[in-house]
Amino acid sequence: MNKTTFLLLALGCALPAFDVQAQVMRCVGAGGRVEFASTCPPGTKAESTGIRNSPGAPAAAPEKSIAERGADFRKRQAEQQEAAKKSELKAQETADRSQNCTEAQAYLKSLQAGARIVRTDPKTGERIFLEDADRATEIQRAQRSVDSNCN
Repeated sequence: MNKTTFLLLALGCALPAFDVQAQVMRCVGAGGRVEFASTCPPGTKAESTGIRNSPGAPAAAPEKSIAERGADFRKRQAEQQEAAKKSELKAQETADRSQNCTEAQAYLKSLQAGARIVRTDPKTGERIFLEDADRATEIQRAQRSVDSNCN
């Protein structure tokens, strides 16, 4: 096979690949029978429709199997449950912080108003009243508690 024959053969094989977009023709045959085709058969009248027949874009991804879809569903469901659990923990933490803030503010107001503060001695179980000398230190501690819980 010489070079020219090989080139013509290769060109002949490649040409059909280039004709991927064809014109759709309306073919009117004897007796008014209408057909639509890319080329009209002999003996029919060809009318252009203006419609181009181009193949659709290839699918982006092949269909997933039932097992893959089930695994994806279970994964999404687990992620949703985890997000709900995190949301619930955050809401509980916010509620606890709010409660701690309210209690710290009430304790600070009691200290600042000069109310008598009673504590229980952990060793003996006796009630001990807060001395005036310790009140300033306790007010500072209560203020730090308010600052950390109420922001």
